[in-house]
Amino acid sequence: MDPLTRIRAICLELPESGERASHGSPTFFVRGRTAFTMYLEDAHREPGATIWCPAPEGVQGELVDAEPRRFFVPPYVGHRGWIGVRLDVDPDWDEIRGIVRDGYRRVAPKKLSALMD
Repeated sequence: MDPLTRIRAICLELPESGERASHGSPTFFVRGRTAFTMYLEDAHREPGATIWCPAPEGVQGELVDAEPRRFFVPPYVGHRGWIGVRLDVDPDWDEIRGIVRDGYRRVAPKKLSALMD
């Protein structure tokens, strides 16, 4: 299964999530308004497939420091704590699912986040 198909399945299983292009890339939104995952290929000096997601406070630095081959600070949104994940470097799909779900929780209304438990 290609990475976009996997990411799409992970994102669209979340309550009231949807997909549309944003800046030319597949982007996943809560209630059509707030982005929680962006999927990019060969963009912004990152070869291959990547995702960008909001991360809980402090997680971005921990992941980038621990595994800089897999994780990076994405441009434009990195200063807000978003994490970049390279999908062509030994992807752990359970971990990626957790990163996407954490990103969703960061931006979704509490009532929707509660439906995930």
